[in-house]
Amino acid sequence: MPGDQVILLSLMALGVVARNALIVTAAGVVLILRVLALERFFPLLERRGLEAGLIFLLIAVLVPFATGEVGWAEIRQSFTSWTGLAAILGGIIAAVLSGYGVTLLQVKPEVIVGMVVGTILGVVLFKGIPVGPLAAAGFTAILLALVRGH
Repeated sequence: MPGDQVILLSLMALGVVARNALIVTAAGVVLILRVLALERFFPLLERRGLEAGLIFLLIAVLVPFATGEVGWAEIRQSFTSWTGLAAILGGIIAAVLSGYGVTLLQVKPEVIVGMVVGTILGVVLFKGIPVGPLAAAGFTAILLALVRGH
């Protein structure tokens, strides 16, 4: 069995042990594509997979606006409460960190391997959620800056 398939099966096993359906499903889909010799879809998934995932995430976040569950009162409250202001600041920080992440990925694309391993360990061992490479790269950029002292 080729090494890439062993890695994907191992990831699936880790996901099963950790009871994480996201890891099991993702590794399983990639493994099926590989076994069925559908690698031609890999470049598309690499280029657009994150974008598609973010679109679905944003759709899920915006549904409460469409259902009326969140309206003008809640929007106004987000600008007038400590919780709302903290959420706005959190969003700003996340966007800035993701910007640092894009820069890091452009300058040092080799960090992707470590981020993938770290994300899997975080999901499997600490019940984390894989938020995406931009956030992970942003945190990595900050950690590297702290270690290097600039």
